[in-house]
Amino acid sequence: MANASSTSTILPHEAQHFGALAAEWWDPKGSSAMLHRLNPVRLGFIRAAIDAHWPGDLRGVRPLAGKRALDVGCGAGLLCEPLTRLGAAVTGVDAAPENIAAAQAHAAGAGLGIDYRCGDVGALGLNGYDLVTSLEVLEHVADPAAFIAALRGAMAPGALMVLSTPNRTARSRLLLVEAAERSGMIPRGTHHWDQFITPDELRDLLAGAGLTMGEPQGIAWSPGKGLHLSRDLALNYIVTATISG
Repeated sequence: MANASSTSTILPHEAQHFGALAAEWWDPKGSSAMLHRLNPVRLGFIRAAIDAHWPGDLRGVRPLAGKRALDVGCGAGLLCEPLTRLGAAVTGVDAAPENIAAAQAHAAGAGLGIDYRCGDVGALGLNGYDLVTSLEVLEHVADPAAFIAALRGAMAPGALMVLSTPNRTARSRLLLVEAAERSGMIPRGTHHWDQFITPDELRDLLAGAGLTMGEPQGIAWSPGKGLHLSRDLALNYIVTATISG
């Protein structure tokens, strides 16, 4: 971003928690199994958002060719790699050095040139990105307003942002925190329900950073469909944001 934030948005215990999972990040049956199931749903939303934002060949395999993409809270690169294959020059940022090391190793093995950085997005001097993504991260930062301001600072004019985060509802507390962590579907300590953000709260946070939020879509689960995009926002939702005015 043009002006580095003086306030760190990193919560050290959150970085340590996810850094400890780095070795299993690319194992679809390991501790990040839920992210592997979630990723195709998120990518479907992102591809539709890209096609709507930059109209072109809807069947093209590289809609981000010639564009720069930034993924903040990238983990070991589960989103960075597909964004690269969609044609973007990708930068991935994460607070945990273990995740960055795992991401670099996996990208090298796949022959992908991705610029991975470790640190706080507000202090890295990043700017000029056409697409900025941060998925399942907002609920883990110290200061959501400062974090969103840092994301906004990294955007080029006319850029697109995509965010996803759990909603703070009774159902998300029961299913995402208590049931999922107790059953081992998600590692214990991953979620803190009081840090979840509602769509209305997110809309206000985005507006405060000069961004306009699009219509959110829920990420729901059912026995027949598994994880899928839905009008039901009760558990988790994904949304676009663009620069206002």
